Amino acid sequence: MSAGHFVITDSTCLLDGPASKVVLIGRSSDTEKPLNDNENMSPSAPHSATARTGGTLSGSARVPGDKSISHRVLILGAMAVGTTRAEGLLEGEDVMATAAALRRMGVGITRNGDGVWEIEGVGLGGLHAPDDILNLGNSGTTARLLCGVLAGHEFTAILTGDNSLRARPMGRVLAPLNEMGTQTAARDGDRMPLSFTGSSDLLPIEYFLPVPSAQVKSAVLLAGLHAPGQTSVVEVAPTRDHTERMLAHMGAAIEVADTATGRRITVTGQPELSPLDTQVPADPSSAAFPAVAAAIVAGSEVTLLSVGVNPARIGLFDTLTEMGADLTLENPREIGGEPVADLHIRASALKGVTVPAERAASMIDEYPVLATAAACAAGTTVFEGVGELRLKESNRLAAIEDGLTACGVTVRTEGDQMVIQGCGGPPRGGGKIAANLDHRIAMSFLVLGLATTEPVTVDDVRTVDTSFPNFIAAMTRLGANITSGTKDETS
Repeated sequence: MSAGHFVITDSTCLLDGPASKVVLIGRSSDTEKPLNDNENMSPSAPHSATARTGGTLSGSARVPGDKSISHRVLILGAMAVGTTRAEGLLEGEDVMATAAALRRMGVGITRNGDGVWEIEGVGLGGLHAPDDILNLGNSGTTARLLCGVLAGHEFTAILTGDNSLRARPMGRVLAPLNEMGTQTAARDGDRMPLSFTGSSDLLPIEYFLPVPSAQVKSAVLLAGLHAPGQTSVVEVAPTRDHTERMLAHMGAAIEVADTATGRRITVTGQPELSPLDTQVPADPSSAAFPAVAAAIVAGSEVTLLSVGVNPARIGLFDTLTEMGADLTLENPREIGGEPVADLHIRASALKGVTVPAERAASMIDEYPVLATAAACAAGTTVFEGVGELRLKESNRLAAIEDGLTACGVTVRTEGDQMVIQGCGGPPRGGGKIAANLDHRIAMSFLVLGLATTEPVTVDDVRTVDTSFPNFIAAMTRLGANITSGTKDETS
């Protein structure tokens, strides 16, 4: 099948060479990691960590593979005909939840000794009914994208997850899929556990996204692959486009056009997808943590290698630059259809800025760590249009406000806007932070603790491995002063 047109633009810039010390962050052992789907995706006992000042960050590192792309490599590889091979796949718990669910439905997924993952595609509609409940752990991406795949299968699957995932509403993704012909039953508020029954006779639709969401967009497009004719999604604000890029790379007929009503993405159903042979770039959302740490810890200088710089993902880097961060990109190139570059950042004095609502889609996961940069900046930083943060792994607006307040930073939330009064230097710190099973809240406040005058303790870092395996060890190798221990030892 000939691929449809898919037009993208991006821009990068050059700078000096990387520093000499190289650290591989989040690298797994040479043995295959278990793809378990047990009820508890993380250790059962809370495990705290404390960050303190004590040295600069320096050297070069490669953060783990992009989480969004890793999920899609597994899912689209399963829908292809043939064997997909991927190097650099994120081996965090969220991605492993996707792999486990697909294996439960008959997809062969293995990790070779050289770190290359192989996915034996079963083709469109080729999944088998699972013989048990699919436990997706903490992974909202798995839940929403998997619904798009299940939409084209005429069997019933039961989906559940951990306490955090079961509290997150699924209505946004279920509404368009039910319009296409699926049948679902969920708890009050469209929450898991969820019974999902697909159809072999899906209807193609044109769906206008009520709220920018790459996950909902992707779920509809994945379902549209199973439907005859053309399925379209229209988005007013552009969201991350990894699904469109990857589908085009695999031979699907994808068209992207700007219209009077928004950006329309159209997929022609019932293609035969070709397998991938690809490398997964480093995750810009994970790179955000050492990048912000290098920006706010005096004397630091860090280079982060092969970071994805998809234009729909670099809102944080643009914002840090506006704040006065000494941040540049070098060695721009393309890997697997995605633009990448090496990110070089030096500590510098930051100033407060206003982050417009239209930028939220390109940095929705990075607001917690950006808040730590805002806390150290001079002047006021305003986050506009961030109400969506209330619906993430935790209520991130409340978590940011509570955590910053505990560390002596003045912050207030007004509707969908957050206002942070920067300290113009190191904040007091000293807070005991409740992570609320949210990996990004946990990592963000550990980053803040590297710059505060008093240590910052996060009560529970169990979920950090969902996106950034070995985060504490990796940051320590760059020079960060972070220690871990049981809750009782550090509280």
